[in-house]
Amino acid sequence: MNSVRLITLVLLQFYFFNLFAQKDDIQDNVFTVVVDAGHGGKDPGNTGNGYIEKDIALKISLMLGRELEKNGVNVVYTRKTDVFVDLFERANIANNSNAQLFLSIHCDSHTSQAYGAGTFVLGLHANQRNFEVAKKENSVIFFEDDYENTYRGFDPNNPESVIGLTLMQEEYLDQSIIAASYIQDSFVNRLKRKNRNVKQAGFIVLKYTSIPSVLVETGFLTNKNEGLYLNSSKGQDEMADAISLAVLKYKNDFFKNLSTSNVSQLNSNDVLYYTVQIAASNRLLELKPYNFKGLKSVNAVKEGNIYKYLYGKYKSIEEAKESLKTTKKYGFNSSFIVAFKNNKVQSIN
Repeated sequence: MNSVRLITLVLLQFYFFNLFAQKDDIQDNVFTVVVDAGHGGKDPGNTGNGYIEKDIALKISLMLGRELEKNGVNVVYTRKTDVFVDLFERANIANNSNAQLFLSIHCDSHTSQAYGAGTFVLGLHANQRNFEVAKKENSVIFFEDDYENTYRGFDPNNPESVIGLTLMQEEYLDQSIIAASYIQDSFVNRLKRKNRNVKQAGFIVLKYTSIPSVLVETGFLTNKNEGLYLNSSKGQDEMADAISLAVLKYKNDFFKNLSTSNVSQLNSNDVLYYTVQIAASNRLLELKPYNFKGLKSVNAVKEGNIYKYLYGKYKSIEEAKESLKTTKKYGFNSSFIVAFKNNKVQSIN
């Protein structure tokens, strides 16, 4: 009886080991999007013409998520029900998800009959209107406990405070703008919405995310016709569909299923050569120059759960030293020379 139990335990252990190994492989190669329905719970958002932003944003977000999932995208939600989620926690969810894109869904408001859909990425507001949009969305922090300490004295109502936002997303700005432009083009070309363009402004929810991020203003609830449209099932479905098509285009254009097989060609004939390690991460970045401060021809190798990013391939250490100067000019001040053989990074010693 004991031997049977032992065999069963061994088999179960083997099964779960393989299950989790497969899961890790899948996570490495799956495109993940974090969908953030703005506001929620005690924070209704804007209520132009009696419509409630938090409800409309949630409905569009859930529709968007379902559409993306149908097309093989892994979707992580910051909320799926009418609950309040701190802005800082929304960013934490994004950063812990190994996602490639963060989308925050909102509805706009204005004292006039302004209308149209717009997209925002993090940056300094270019005009008073962009500041007002950011101020409205950032005022959510007043619903949070101890927001003064969480956001280090940040005041949404003070332009100086917004200007003081550290642009932590700078390395992802180009990708954020591309994703935002795809969404904006989809609104204009597919739905014939008025084009309010891609803008930059100081949104807290975008500041703390460490992946490409876009805030989507789907339209103005304060506009009688647009509010009616966004509050309808038809409008919500069309908006979700337009965003999903843009995300799928972004995925197809900028995401590839990279794995350690991509570096096998580095290992021709198993010869020893020198290279420069510029970075290491537990997330696999697409090997595009915009992910590496403009540095081209970066390769990746996976060792355990860590991806090591390598630049150049040289027969002599002297050549590698010259390459090291290049990587440091690009801002990789902690880069160093390593040896590479048998698909593994080795100390030059």
